[in-house]
Amino acid sequence: MRAISIFIILIFFNFSHANTGSVTGLEIPRYVSLKSDESNLRVGPSKNYPILIKYIISEYPLKVIEEYKDWRKVLDSQNNFGWIHKSLITGVRTGIIISDKEKDVNIYNIDNGLIIGEVSIGSIIKLNKCKKNWCLISKNKNKGWIKKQYIWGVDKDEELNIGYAQLFIDLYFSTINVLSKSIF
Repeated sequence: MRAISIFIILIFFNFSHANTGSVTGLEIPRYVSLKSDESNLRVGPSKNYPILIKYIISEYPLKVIEEYKDWRKVLDSQNNFGWIHKSLITGVRTGIIISDKEKDVNIYNIDNGLIIGEVSIGSIIKLNKCKKNWCLISKNKNKGWIKKQYIWGVDKDEELNIGYAQLFIDLYFSTINVLSKSIF
């Protein structure tokens, strides 16, 4: 019985750590963002390799798909991939607004709530929280919820920073929305 228990624990340990980086032990793939206004994406994991792309904007989201020493192989929203030094990235979650339509994306006060604004396609936003189909985003001092399908930088089923209080927050804003619709 003891041998079976040890065997099950070893199998669980191997499967639960199968998608982690060999250097950091962090999940692979994972999203990160650029720290600097100037960052080079290279052909290989060294400064000796040629530069593929020079990013000139901070907070640009990237997806880490591989690790090698101090270098991370990344993918961007345009499907460009290459290597970037770990000192140029941070774990701060950002995203880029994407859409097949050529119009701005609506921002809501809660998921499926009232429209409170718009954000332009191509805008870089901070991801504060993500539920199954919605993310709370911020840009400058503005906040709101947008449909997750319009964000590159978060996986389809990924939930991010959702706490127990979110249920009560959603209930509060849903009540306000219902009341405001019935008054006007």
